Amino acid sequence: MTSAAADRHDDLRTWLGAIADLAEAVNGTGSVRSLLDLVARTACRLLGYDFCSVLLPDPAHRVLTIEGAYGLSAAYIRGVNIKHPVRIGAGECGEAPSSRAFRTGRAVAIGDVTAETHYAWGGVAEQQGYRSIVAVPLMTSGSCLGTLTCYRAGAHEFSDDEQELLTTLANQAAIAIETARLRDREQQTIGELRGLNDSLREQHALLRRSEDIHRQLTEVALRGEGIRGVAEALAALLDRPVLFEDADGSRLAAAQPSTAGPGDPFDGPDGFSAPRQSLADTPATGVVEVETDGGGTPWATSAVVLAKEVVARVWIPGDLAGLGPLGRRAIEHASVVAALEILRERTAVDVEWRLRGELLTDLLTQQPAAMATVVARAARLGHDLHRAHSVLVVRVDDESVTPGSARGTDTPRRVLAAVHAMATRQTPRPLVARHGDDVVVLWPSDPDGGDVPAGGPAPVTAHVAPGAVSAADTIRRAVARALPITVTVAVSRPCADLADYPAAFRTTRGVLTITQLRGRRDRTVELGDLGVQGLLLQLEDPSELLRFADRVLAPVLDYDRRRHTRLLDTLRTYLAHGLSTARTAEVLFVHPNTVGLRLKRVEELLGVSLTEPDALLQITAALAAIEVNGLG
Repeated sequence: MTSAAADRHDDLRTWLGAIADLAEAVNGTGSVRSLLDLVARTACRLLGYDFCSVLLPDPAHRVLTIEGAYGLSAAYIRGVNIKHPVRIGAGECGEAPSSRAFRTGRAVAIGDVTAETHYAWGGVAEQQGYRSIVAVPLMTSGSCLGTLTCYRAGAHEFSDDEQELLTTLANQAAIAIETARLRDREQQTIGELRGLNDSLREQHALLRRSEDIHRQLTEVALRGEGIRGVAEALAALLDRPVLFEDADGSRLAAAQPSTAGPGDPFDGPDGFSAPRQSLADTPATGVVEVETDGGGTPWATSAVVLAKEVVARVWIPGDLAGLGPLGRRAIEHASVVAALEILRERTAVDVEWRLRGELLTDLLTQQPAAMATVVARAARLGHDLHRAHSVLVVRVDDESVTPGSARGTDTPRRVLAAVHAMATRQTPRPLVARHGDDVVVLWPSDPDGGDVPAGGPAPVTAHVAPGAVSAADTIRRAVARALPITVTVAVSRPCADLADYPAAFRTTRGVLTITQLRGRRDRTVELGDLGVQGLLLQLEDPSELLRFADRVLAPVLDYDRRRHTRLLDTLRTYLAHGLSTARTAEVLFVHPNTVGLRLKRVEELLGVSLTEPDALLQITAALAAIEVNGLG
């Protein structure tokens, strides 16, 4: 082998070794930046350059920056990348060799930069110490990845063969760079897939644990353990105390984890105190965190929703973050199961209330077929109709009398629930049912307390049983505690026979109506409180009394209808306020002279004097008859 052949053989081995080093770098664990430095170092070693750099475009393809280098100082790299960036395309000072090589895909060489009058990088070139530069494109698959730019300290003419060798190296380097990029993207994709797989495993485990929670809570519902069972299961799952409250803030159930020991966590001076917030102040969906009024322990809370109505709320002391996603999901599941429990309880209660309502209706209408079974049906519901009962009629006071009351379409039901809850604690058990918008209670009489004994006569002069009056007062207090409203309760005399109930109910309802028409509220009333109206309410056939009232007051009634005046109202107010013109004027918000003129017209129409006792007696009786029968 000749010396020239031996040199070519060594050069070939060197090139193949350099290519192998690039391939090894691609297959290694190094970064793309280290590969770019290796490309620059290889070019210097193979072709004897003093410095080399690899320039790559920014994402917007506006400038080229040095991303790999060999022999270049850090100051030079900063100067090019920051102070004098290589813009792609012609700039104010012309176009750099690297830009032309990148844009055209061909090698660009400058043998002496000091001879170039418009070379913008002369300052940094002098600082780095090079005079000649050559830039070749990094081509792969028909596209340019960047440039391989090499420098010599002295002036140097880059031959075609040298540029061709450098281009060959650049092409191999481009393949290595693209392969390394693909490897990095692949590793990134693998990392993302691995993270996604880990996330899916975590979510699957979370879902499995969530299903276990739902199963545990559902089993509580299937076993019929009620709201208390849901509270105990949730407290065990969260390891925190749990409190359920209804729509009015009354406790439904409370529980604490077994690790907390015995006792009520929400009772006593050291117990937790849930925030005093109405359901309207907190969201109807999701688990949220609220603060106590004093800014102490935060609370996690969730609404229990039934048919778009918030019927209850669950409270858990402690911040929401400490519960984690699994704890929040447990609360959401518990809220759903609690809603089902409340629905089941309501359904059972509705059936019970319906049966009692039907029983009361049959007792008040006295249909023969129904009366044949009414005593037996009452006994199955826990009521003894062989015992005498007083009829109590409970009615919500009108909104105009109770400003700001929360009366609505559901108020009668809520009143019924409050009265029913009170009655269930009594022995013998009263019969509580709804009749229209009123709640009717048949309160058992106590023979030992002087009430009328069952089976005995019920004389007209019999008094209202003291126990029934006390029960009415208890009912009013129970409703006031449960609801932001007041009720008035009317009490009848004891009914010793089944046939007495219709008349007792009619009379007691009439007492209640007259009481509320007079503007009285939040009280217990009985027949004797009404005076002459009470006597009139006991008449079975009031037709003759009504004819009497019409004969006495017909001129005034006719005058008011034709002229839209208020003579009858003025007369009624005048009699109700001790024949005082001044007090009547004050109540009616008119001048006393107006009252005097109206009363004078009444006297003219009736042909009587309001100073005559006999005339006043007849007018008072007629007004009472009209009031009792609702004709006024």
